[in-house]
Amino acid sequence: MELTSTEAGRPRGTVLHCLGLAVAVFVGTATPALAQRLPGTENGEWRYLGGDAGHTRSSPLTQINADNFADLQQAWIWRGDNFGPNVDYFSRSTPIYVDGILYTVATPRRQVVAIDPATGETLWTFREPETVRHQRSPRQAYGKGVAYAEVDGRGVIFITTPAFFLWALDAKTGLPLENWGAPVALDGFSRSGVVDLIPDLVGDWGRWRDYQAGGGTYDPDYGIPRELGMVTSSAPPIVVNGVVVALVGHEPAYGQTRIENVPGDIMGFDARTGSFLWKFHIIPRPGEFGHETWENDAWTYSGNMASWAPASADPALGLVYLVTNASTIQSYAGHRPGHNLFGGSVIALDVRTGERRWHFQIHHSDQWNYDLPTPPMLMDLTVDGRRIPALIQNTKQGLIFAFNRETGEPIWPIVERPVMQTQVPGNYTAPTQPYPTRPEPVDPIVLSGLTEEFVIDYTPELKQQALEILSRYRVGGLYVPPLPINHGNDYVNNVGCQGAGNVIPHPPVADPTTGMMYASHSRNCSAPGFMEPTGGVDVDDPNYATPVDGALPNTTPTTGTTVAAWLPGGGGGLPTIDGLRLWKPMDNQLSAYQMNTGERIWSLPVGETLERIRNNPRLAGLTIPNSGGAGWSIQMVMGDLLVQTRALSQGGALVPPDAPLELHARDKRTGEILASVPLPAPGQYGMMTYMHEGKQYIVVQIGSIHGDFPGSLVALTLP
Repeated sequence: MELTSTEAGRPRGTVLHCLGLAVAVFVGTATPALAQRLPGTENGEWRYLGGDAGHTRSSPLTQINADNFADLQQAWIWRGDNFGPNVDYFSRSTPIYVDGILYTVATPRRQVVAIDPATGETLWTFREPETVRHQRSPRQAYGKGVAYAEVDGRGVIFITTPAFFLWALDAKTGLPLENWGAPVALDGFSRSGVVDLIPDLVGDWGRWRDYQAGGGTYDPDYGIPRELGMVTSSAPPIVVNGVVVALVGHEPAYGQTRIENVPGDIMGFDARTGSFLWKFHIIPRPGEFGHETWENDAWTYSGNMASWAPASADPALGLVYLVTNASTIQSYAGHRPGHNLFGGSVIALDVRTGERRWHFQIHHSDQWNYDLPTPPMLMDLTVDGRRIPALIQNTKQGLIFAFNRETGEPIWPIVERPVMQTQVPGNYTAPTQPYPTRPEPVDPIVLSGLTEEFVIDYTPELKQQALEILSRYRVGGLYVPPLPINHGNDYVNNVGCQGAGNVIPHPPVADPTTGMMYASHSRNCSAPGFMEPTGGVDVDDPNYATPVDGALPNTTPTTGTTVAAWLPGGGGGLPTIDGLRLWKPMDNQLSAYQMNTGERIWSLPVGETLERIRNNPRLAGLTIPNSGGAGWSIQMVMGDLLVQTRALSQGGALVPPDAPLELHARDKRTGEILASVPLPAPGQYGMMTYMHEGKQYIVVQIGSIHGDFPGSLVALTLP
């Protein structure tokens, strides 16, 4: 079944098909029917970034358990800063473990590294030769790792680089594969083992053909001319049933001024040969499904629509699942009216052909930086007595969507709710946005916005002051658009709230054996900055490129480009009351959901309330609820445990250098801490586990804003 629920024109209040509600809560031991897993963690391995192909970050290993967790000792530390500068807290690569070797990437060069799993010794490295287009890449340091597959009995590591080349490397030696891909006419590149992804990406794109017809030529060192756009990668490819699916990245939409860019089309390549197989047009062309959602011919020049997050897959169904972000110019959509498929969507593609099996647009015409930040999580559920192959999608907003991953049918109803509309002249906002009716959001504030229920109320005086301030604002929910800088309303600004935050550095995890899901989240409310007319003047951003021979190749003014009519200007923001926010804080929260029923089972703060709240003079002598500490909670499921720590280094969180750094074993049924061990530095982004030569290890990504162990890995094991 193909869902069309996100097409333009669906009436408000429409309820999508549901499969019914479950009544039983499976929190304890799973039934045998629930214990099946997608491939990836058999025999103690961790073959995907998320462990299995469903990206649950879960392992069945039990050698390390609640009884012996406190005995864990440090086995080794692998230092990411040994491979180059600028490693810091942007490191997001969770290692994989396959056939006795760990693999990861390091530094902005996205150097591939093979590591001895018992000692942490580096076995081999591979680094792509330097190119100008690598220096132009806007997301060099954000590589999330590598992919693995067996090709004709040989282990192969696949990596997509910031310069947008796809490499196939021998897993034992790190050497590029022979007779794979096509030669690249650049110094230092091997004759095989690589594919330049740009020609296949742009070959059938109208603006590229016009460029060539006008005498333009392709320079593989420089890449795509700036007047046409920029392309890069963040997530690694995924290999499914002999097909390498390459994902695409761009400059973040919030940093763009030009309405043109390269569409982030998804491409498939033969894992045995590197031959191009198929391409899925992420912005539909005439005659393709969803083309009508790009009004005023915006499809001809709009681009971006990248897949920053890694993909997941169900090899048995032959489907690969990916998520997308906004098109060019995130904050203003007047040049691209309509719902803009397939932006902000979960998409299921047939891995053999690249054809769309189903999709669901999580939000229409994104203007809020609500790109889908985490891979779809796949596990089987039993809902109301029916076995369902499920896909669960968490969002920055704090919403949780659940689908049948084979058909795309929502497991529980999803309704289109009216949302606040733009007042910026010429802009476009969709009249409604989809909201799941189940599970409940990670934070209920997202349904109503900053209403009296959520206003700070530690004292009657504080609550009264907060209400007086908010009375001068217009309170909305999730989809609050910015106002023109001289809007002339009788209120100061709009106010909206998020329930999850940017979950890229703290992805949710799940337990396929019980149907439980664990999500880290944080409450945030804000008044957006105001919009200003651009007057058609381009904005040069020095952070968009690295100087090359004294020039900024991405910021050199060119002709034939168009700047959005309106862009964020300044102002906005919400005042505080003597440093206290207007809402009751929820700064670091961890919630557990039973996805067989869609019910939240428990929710608890991680860490202690921030010192700036505890020591605020307005709260002297008061006992206030624990709202959690700095940073995020990161975790994985391991046997009967939820292994968890705090990512204190993410987002520049300011914490004391002597803050306790611990890895916890929590009861995955209650969240209770059962045992703890020290870490040498704060956790960062993720962790994984594996069994090597009869011994189980836990590897935690660590880093520190204080300069210790940047971009590093620590391995723990039993004595």
